[in-house]
Amino acid sequence: MGMKREHLIFTGRVQGVGFRYKAGKLARHYGVSGWIKNLADGSVEAQFQGREEALDLVIQGLHQDSYIRIDWITRNPMEPDEKERGFSVRY
Repeated sequence: MGMKREHLIFTGRVQGVGFRYKAGKLARHYGVSGWIKNLADGSVEAQFQGREEALDLVIQGLHQDSYIRIDWITRNPMEPDEKERGFSVRY
């Protein structure tokens, strides 16, 4: 299965609870590249790229954290970026 890239917006209790740190750790573990950052409205924006099952595993892992509460995720497909490597937390 080929690479997939998604633009995501997470809402809920997703800031001040280690959300970006945990997302980065999970992304690196599952071989997902991209980035993540907090937004001024309290939500978190991200772009994840990898195999579809790897993207789903990152999201499942975020749901399993006792401090994080995801109320809603908006997932929109994007064209993969063949040059992208690694995962970064943006500030």
